[in-house]
Amino acid sequence: MDNSTHEIRFTRWKQIIEQCQNREEGQTAKQWMADNQVSEKSYYYWLRKIRREAYGQLDTPTSVPAVQHSSSITFTEMPAYAQNTEELSFNFQAAAVIKTTKATVALADTISDHLLTRILREVGGA
Repeated sequence: MDNSTHEIRFTRWKQIIEQCQNREEGQTAKQWMADNQVSEKSYYYWLRKIRREAYGQLDTPTSVPAVQHSSSITFTEMPAYAQNTEELSFNFQAAAVIKTTKATVALADTISDHLLTRILREVGGA
């Protein structure tokens, strides 16, 4: 496959994956794929390709360097950003929870691949 064909397909599947990940609350990915005539096998194939490419870009010099580990760090707060203060009191339901002996991280299903990778790097060292 030449570069231009790859770029077109990559862009198309990136949009499809983004649409699926932004589907209505309560709808499963499998149901969304059926409703939108998207092959489940192709979807997960391209999801893997896109993630691998994104992970490969994280190792470039333009990416944010990993946080240096220090035994004195025991807690890292990640602020929630909202348009107004009323939005800060939302009812969060985690799509996934990662627990280690030293850390617990609750994740939303809307987390970006980039942020998830950074969190996994940090939790892996915790």
